[in-house]
Amino acid sequence: MKENLINIKNIRRKVLIVDDEPINRRLLGFIVDRDFDVIYAENGMQALEIIKENEKTLSLILLDLLMPEMNGYELLKLLHTDPELRRIPVIVLTSEKSAEVESLQLGAADFIPKPYDMPEVILARVHRSIELAEDNIIINETEKDGLTGLYTKSFFYQYAKQHDHYSPNQKMDALVLNVNRFHIINELYGRAYGDMVLQKIGEKISNVLDEVGGIACRCESDTFFIYIPHRDDYAESFTENAELFAAELENPRINLRLGIYENADKSTDIEQRFDKAMLACNKLRGSHTLNTGNTFGAYKTSYTYYDTQLHEKELYSERLISEMDKALDEKQFKVFYQPKYNIKGEKPVLVSAEALIRWVHPELGTISPGAFIPLFEGNGLIHKLDRYVWRSAAEQIKIWKDKYGVSVPVSVNVSRIDIYDPNLENELLTIVAENSLQPSEYLLEITESAYTDNSHQIVETVKKLRADGFRVEMDDFGSGYSSLNMLSALPIDALKLDMQFIKNIAENNKDYRMVELMVDIAKFLSVPVIAEGVETEQQYMLLKQAGCDIIQGYYFSKPIPPEEFNLLIENEK
Repeated sequence: MKENLINIKNIRRKVLIVDDEPINRRLLGFIVDRDFDVIYAENGMQALEIIKENEKTLSLILLDLLMPEMNGYELLKLLHTDPELRRIPVIVLTSEKSAEVESLQLGAADFIPKPYDMPEVILARVHRSIELAEDNIIINETEKDGLTGLYTKSFFYQYAKQHDHYSPNQKMDALVLNVNRFHIINELYGRAYGDMVLQKIGEKISNVLDEVGGIACRCESDTFFIYIPHRDDYAESFTENAELFAAELENPRINLRLGIYENADKSTDIEQRFDKAMLACNKLRGSHTLNTGNTFGAYKTSYTYYDTQLHEKELYSERLISEMDKALDEKQFKVFYQPKYNIKGEKPVLVSAEALIRWVHPELGTISPGAFIPLFEGNGLIHKLDRYVWRSAAEQIKIWKDKYGVSVPVSVNVSRIDIYDPNLENELLTIVAENSLQPSEYLLEITESAYTDNSHQIVETVKKLRADGFRVEMDDFGSGYSSLNMLSALPIDALKLDMQFIKNIAENNKDYRMVELMVDIAKFLSVPVIAEGVETEQQYMLLKQAGCDIIQGYYFSKPIPPEEFNLLIENEK
């Protein structure tokens, strides 16, 4: 295997230099950037953010130990305990010889003493550490996926790079094939049936590759990457194979979608090419209507190409990502508040609010949260935005307490990424303490799907937060797939109904009955029910009749800035 990889060793890798001394950063950068692309950080906190943003492309970290905010030892410990980040080798930089043993014990790959008087030795150590780390990854990876017989993702990328090396002029297409809503197949028919579906897909892909050439891998449980010589007949070939596949399975719930990045630009990394194909594939996510595909009886298949429109969307997304930090610094993000009213009595009573973010861009105008929140969730930047909202909401609760002498609890979103942060509990406690608040005045919203993704870790984290006094609401209840057995074990203080159930309760008796059922579940769990997205009086009256406790939506108020919310508080007095 190692012989097969020799030809890719000349690819430029990315190295992060972490040192609080500008002179040291420049000196090391001068030595290292001969052979590597270099990123810089001034302290451990800044480095951690950069590492998380570049975890899949970062090849090495050169780390000083003595720095402000977060020192090198602390960063080493965090990296060493993270199963994804610990693969990145770290070379420690320090003038203290005694630090060598402790650094190596914390997972450092090597040790370079200061001052840097032998550039050739430093460069050789950097090269050797990266080579050893990459060889170790390759040794510990399995070349073939045990279920489908296709390559695993890491080997697929390596072989794709080799293909480009030996056939630089051959036009290639990057394809991403996905089974839409595959988790439903597993839940309805069992994991064994789901595995059989994936095996059949692997066989079909292998048959195609035998005919036309190329390579493929199973990238994730239900997603396949295919690198194939360019062709113009996807309309015919893909639909033909999908028809055969559908006929074999005789299952109308199987819905395939294909993203195509044709004539892939070989000047970009292979990962970037498949990112573009994935972008096209995700354009079809959740769609039960056809894009440019065909239907075979009840069987659906769809495909689309990465095109100018998607490229413009990608550029737009990249602009939002690149301008996020500036927007935070300039307070372009505005926190609005939507009131929640208790409707159990004769008159609705203001009981709390939800913090909702808005981005008022100086050039692009108001940007929809639907445009930037999923984007930041996808690349991990959501944790920065969440913390901005957390602080703003806590400050606003204190302002209202000081001004009106009443507590208006505010709910804030806690994303999946936040849940996995070991500092989450301390951060939230610090925020409420800095604003002289009780944790009970600070409500945390966690989506139902987050609970089902990794129930054990979520449950343990939420238990700690509730023990601290925070109240936790399960958001979007009804949009996920929680079992009743799991629900009874989850630590929650309220169920917040997915607004899709509210939208049609006046027109659809089934939706109304579903709301009644979820209210019954909440009563069984002894927690209140919150309905969001309530817009009409008819919806309000039906929810009140069904036994809903708290209402949120345009029927009472749209999300409004704090100064307008003040009037709502004054009206309660």
